[in-house]
Amino acid sequence: MTAQKIAPHRVVVIGGGPGGYDAALAAAQLGAQTTLIERSGVGGSAVLTDVVPSKTLIATADAAVAVGESTELGVQFFVDGADDRPHQPSVAVNLGAVNERLLRLAKETSTDMAATLKAAGVKVVAGEGRLDGPKRVIVKTSGATGKDFDSFDADTVIVAVGARPRTLPSAEPDGKRILTWTQLYNLTEVPEHLVVIGSGVTGAEFASAYTNLGAKVTLISSRDRVLPGEDGDAAQVLEDVFIRRGMTLKSKSRADKVEATDTGVVVTLSDGKTIEATHCLMAVGSIPNTATIGLEEAGVVTSESGNIVVNKVARTSVSNIYAVGDCSDAPPLASVASHQGRTAVFHALGDFAKPLDTRLVCSNIFTSPEIATVGYTENDVKSGVVNGIVHKLDLDANPRAKMQGTTDGFVKLIAQPESGILIGGVIVAQRASELINFLSFAMEHRHTVDQIARSWSVYPSLAGGIADTAKGMHLLKK
Repeated sequence: MTAQKIAPHRVVVIGGGPGGYDAALAAAQLGAQTTLIERSGVGGSAVLTDVVPSKTLIATADAAVAVGESTELGVQFFVDGADDRPHQPSVAVNLGAVNERLLRLAKETSTDMAATLKAAGVKVVAGEGRLDGPKRVIVKTSGATGKDFDSFDADTVIVAVGARPRTLPSAEPDGKRILTWTQLYNLTEVPEHLVVIGSGVTGAEFASAYTNLGAKVTLISSRDRVLPGEDGDAAQVLEDVFIRRGMTLKSKSRADKVEATDTGVVVTLSDGKTIEATHCLMAVGSIPNTATIGLEEAGVVTSESGNIVVNKVARTSVSNIYAVGDCSDAPPLASVASHQGRTAVFHALGDFAKPLDTRLVCSNIFTSPEIATVGYTENDVKSGVVNGIVHKLDLDANPRAKMQGTTDGFVKLIAQPESGILIGGVIVAQRASELINFLSFAMEHRHTVDQIARSWSVYPSLAGGIADTAKGMHLLKK
């Protein structure tokens, strides 16, 4: 009597962004028959039009600022003029070359990811996937006129379709003058005057980048400050830097209409005032790509905003369907999407799946300086959400920051009053994204501020500012 061969578990992933990519890779590594359906290229919008190109642009902008502000460090650039006398040159940015490079890097990243999936045994299908009930996925060619051409039966479905920029009927992007953040990379020259509508993370990042690239930037915020959802001290530091570098901030203002003209745009505010500029960036949030993929028919519950409701292992209301990344109701971060993707597969295939704890998720805003956060906030303490003590140490007390001429920022730690266990933190500094992991690790392992204070750090270093802040909390926690 021959043993019956057990068919492999079939996993179909719809969407190849960070969450879908990691889900497919994990499924293949665990021996599942894995299919990934992606309409634009492995990596999705995060790699091709969002995270990778935007952060590459920001890195270029940071380099331009470093050159322009190097005089403070005693470094000066001069060229010999026609009169044989030295002249100080201006910093020039070839935006066409910058955009060509960042799009090339994005494409190379996508190609590398596709090769990794292929090597792992994942079948990658080009097209748009939609659910046909809870255990079948239909694929059509991309676009509004796409035709069905294939289908896949699935034991587990991972939905990772991401999100797209939100637009307004009164300010429809044309890809030339009125732009979403996915369309900025078509520009060949730095805008003479860029109006950014929206002062959240995306708006602040691009406003910072284009100011540093040499554009005149006007940032319109409907709230009383930029980054209204972030730490107040961090937002104030950023506003001060923005103004110092020449940005115009329009707080408590709302754009009612944006019209393209032959030479630029006219932005009409709710108070009737107008702003004339050459370009306008719409950064007013995003919309999940969930409307036409068969969720309702399959019984998958979504929120009022269209995001798919998931639990801490990314499972939806349908037991074999999971949702990860920006299309879910989890924090819209690439790192969260990747974690969800692996967790969903581990849970579906019976491996150890660590539930998502959003309090341990560290995030970063890639402005200049950067703003990195993790855990509870000072506002949580003030409003009584959590009992905690807060201590802040400005970077102008850090010797390494002084040496580098980058003293805008601070380290802020939040701890439990008696135990001293770290429960939150904010770092505002250049490369804050490289420093926040230390705090996330400490929180994961429930370290106290005294333990952080006793840890070794190189002198001088920006990381030493974390230990110095912790040292200042020794008596506060008692």
